Amino acid sequence: MRRSYLLAAGSAVLALGVAAVLPAQAQQGTQPRLQGAAPAASEHARLTAFLDAEFAQELKLRPQLATRLGSKEGEDRLDDISEAGQLQRLEWRRASVARMKAQFDRAKLSPEAQASYDIWAFELTRAEASYRYRRYQPPFYSFLYSVHSELPNFLINTHVVQDAADMRAYAARLRALPAVLDTAIGESRKSTAMGVRAPRFEVERVISGSRTLITGAPFSEGPDSPLWADAKAKVGRLQAAGKVTPGEADALLADTRTALLGMRPAYERVIAWAEGELPKAPSGRVGAISLPGGAEWYATALKLNTTTDLTPEQVHQLGLSEVARIEHEQDLLARQAGFADREAYYADREKLYPPQPWTDALRADYLARANATIAHTRELLPKWFGLLPAYRVEVVREPSFSEVAGGAAHAAGPSPDGARPGRVYVHLLGVTDDPADVYNLMCHEGIPGHVLQGDIAVRQTGAPKFRRAYGYVAYQEGWALYTEALCKEMGVYPDVAADFMRLDAELFRAARLVVDTGIHAKGWTEDQAVDYMIKTGRRPPNQARSEVRRYITLPGQATGYKIGMLKILDLRHKAERELGPKFDIKAFHDLVVGSGSQPLTVLETRVNQWIADRR
Repeated sequence: MRRSYLLAAGSAVLALGVAAVLPAQAQQGTQPRLQGAAPAASEHARLTAFLDAEFAQELKLRPQLATRLGSKEGEDRLDDISEAGQLQRLEWRRASVARMKAQFDRAKLSPEAQASYDIWAFELTRAEASYRYRRYQPPFYSFLYSVHSELPNFLINTHVVQDAADMRAYAARLRALPAVLDTAIGESRKSTAMGVRAPRFEVERVISGSRTLITGAPFSEGPDSPLWADAKAKVGRLQAAGKVTPGEADALLADTRTALLGMRPAYERVIAWAEGELPKAPSGRVGAISLPGGAEWYATALKLNTTTDLTPEQVHQLGLSEVARIEHEQDLLARQAGFADREAYYADREKLYPPQPWTDALRADYLARANATIAHTRELLPKWFGLLPAYRVEVVREPSFSEVAGGAAHAAGPSPDGARPGRVYVHLLGVTDDPADVYNLMCHEGIPGHVLQGDIAVRQTGAPKFRRAYGYVAYQEGWALYTEALCKEMGVYPDVAADFMRLDAELFRAARLVVDTGIHAKGWTEDQAVDYMIKTGRRPPNQARSEVRRYITLPGQATGYKIGMLKILDLRHKAERELGPKFDIKAFHDLVVGSGSQPLTVLETRVNQWIADRR
């Protein structure tokens, strides 16, 4: 059981409201119970069929999303990232939501169907805001999702090749890639024209990453380039499985090689564009507040990422209070271990395990320990969850063209058929972390965090298919951070050091609230933010720098973790308090994680209904 301070820290702030974020219907709270279950069930089924048909149309406009969901729809195409393509998707969504409202009375739907109705309507709110502020997030701007690396990463890690047709589609996407890169350059120039430029560090990263992708075979002498190595591996697996003959394998590789060589001039154009941007690229003070209209953009980014109406100042103050609370808990734990305070304990850990440059042996050991941790945690799940993951999970190293020293680990759920396993990607450049940190990280990214979340989401039945695909930062990252605390209850952490590092990770997420708002609303420089993350967030310098650069290029995203965690904890405490002995932790977790990602207010409505039903 978590202490009640979480209610005090979270409830008052989160209660400030989400009225402007969700449609009016979602603000009404729990709906009155219907007199007859049959009409509600019938309307539920009718809404599900309607939304499935609408989502099928959306996938035609978003072929990469279709691939992520295991569909072959448009597997030889890439998304249209042009302004015209964005507007086309927005206009389609406007029409779709209008059709839904015309055809369905929300009050006649079951609670679960009301949640689907609200989420589908909320997506229009999100799409409108994203389109309105599209110039603030040009294609090469994001530290994590820049198009130059995102598309190769998608082909390597998401485009599953199960037969020759899939491999031909892979080559077709390579041939489509130059047009997307040229569009990205054009869209970036539109942002530049209104005063929005990618920071210098990101422009440098675009240059280095692009060069990596077109270095080596088949472009030049040396080891295989990342995409060529991936293509050879995929075709090799087809041939080993007897799905293609040696001659067919050679033909597939020849087609892919031609497509890769055709891709090189586009990456050279990206490099030339980026080199031209370098002299004008900003550094130092690079937050949203430094951009024309940036304060309004940042306020919107916070709403989109937290699904609340919290202001930058409220988020900043929440961060400061959480930092103080967590540091106090660390002091208590350090004294339990025989040390004067947290500073003495940190010093002892660093003396025992000083940061070392990564070697191949250290990488192999880390991956073995990480995979073993996930396997152990998975064995503990049945006591805490009714819904269990079904597919394989693996921890792997980040691809070379996107790996950075101190980079943040991240996860990808499995494909709906399990052909692509759930994966946790870790950056193993720079220097090592405290070995006790592996437990909370694997809980967060793997089991019972993101990978479990994704595994359950893609296997949903009965709910509209879009519920498997849509994501909300505060829910998804809030759940993953909640599971770090849950893992303590589950008995995952073997000693004081592991529990202390759990608090260290939570402190890091609380510091993010302070730093993100500091950068984008208070005018902090990059170096100011890095200094805070080193001294208060307790990150090593290379990781602090990498994290801050992520916050700079993804305003508001990092705030969703702590705000979402606090809300889930508040809802759990409320259920425990109101249900008493009727509270069932397995049923609560199944409710929260069982129907996919959702805005926090939709989650709150569903939990309130669940409490009422059990009572």
